[in-house]
Amino acid sequence: MTSPPSSPGALPGALPGAYLDRMPKVDLHCHLIGTVRASTFAELARREGLALPAEPERVFADINSLPPDPALYRDTRIPVPQGPSEGEPDVSYSLFQASEWVVEVLRDADDLTRITYEAFEDAHRSGTRHLELFFDAVPPHLASLGYAGSVEAYAEGIRLAERDFGMTGRMIQGIDRSRSGEHALALVQQVVDAPNEYVAGIGLDNLETKGPPERFVDAYRLAGAAGLGRTAHSSEHAPTAVNTITCLDQLGCDRIDHGYYVLEDDDVVARMRDEQVAFTVVSTTSRRSWRPWRRASIAAMLEAGLNVVPASDDPGMFPTSLAAEYRIVSEQIGADADQVRAMARAGVEASWLPAGEKAALRARVDAELAALDAEFGVAPRGAGVGVGL
Repeated sequence: MTSPPSSPGALPGALPGAYLDRMPKVDLHCHLIGTVRASTFAELARREGLALPAEPERVFADINSLPPDPALYRDTRIPVPQGPSEGEPDVSYSLFQASEWVVEVLRDADDLTRITYEAFEDAHRSGTRHLELFFDAVPPHLASLGYAGSVEAYAEGIRLAERDFGMTGRMIQGIDRSRSGEHALALVQQVVDAPNEYVAGIGLDNLETKGPPERFVDAYRLAGAAGLGRTAHSSEHAPTAVNTITCLDQLGCDRIDHGYYVLEDDDVVARMRDEQVAFTVVSTTSRRSWRPWRRASIAAMLEAGLNVVPASDDPGMFPTSLAAEYRIVSEQIGADADQVRAMARAGVEASWLPAGEKAALRARVDAELAALDAEFGVAPRGAGVGVGL
């Protein structure tokens, strides 16, 4: 049969676009608030009478976090653009400001269930078979729900999605690194005291420059003792590999979100390759001028043999999708068929599913990849994790 073409301008050897869209995927780095659809935000904002500087749909279309102090990134190995990129909006709204507006219009458990279900519905369209969503601390205006009530509302959205889409899902309690270590410890204590089968771990987020990982050692130690998975945004905004070493050695992280600046240290790169640490990478960011740097960094990580797993991060706000991220990896970054399949399988292995569910997901992904290979006439060279470009 004739394989459907990849996108116009795709690199030679890229997998067919239809293959990339349909291949089974795992998304381990996705923020619930960042999945909210522009249409859902618009509906809820109008319901609540939220005062905005522009129409809700316009706000979402113009999300564009501006770069920080350029001096911090002057001498990085892969140059970081500092000027605006082509096509940036005249008025930009930061990802964090947009996220605050979204949180403000969420009013009850039904709203939380709805946005969770819609996150899974949209992920399903990308071929996602398993999704792990970051969720934040309960905002003051939803305090009546409490931690347990909020988590149950999210869990109901996952249960409905599992029923309707044949997916699996878990939640990750986000730790805001701009807050204190004591705040993080109290948050993890809530997770431990009110266990829920759908809350599988914790993750350190917000701008990396807002709080060093060592601030959160006690919270991560408590999470580890309770058997929770641990991850952290690292080597994303601070141009150093040191934070990633801290996250692994002091926080006990079993995977890393982003990680591009590990490339600043050859010894760290060698260790990451040897240990095959999973990095959830995202080619698309709200800082539009940084997107080429992100993609060049992911290409270099692949070239170094690192274990990269594409993720969607904030797909409702960038906007992107996991399928789009896989297309970028194949068509623009140049990952070959074996590397792309290895990424899908690495997502399974880095997930926080219990052993039985992980084994079932592994078998499903392997079977679906084999079926796609046969349909599209793709001959594997030999699957493996961290295969260099």
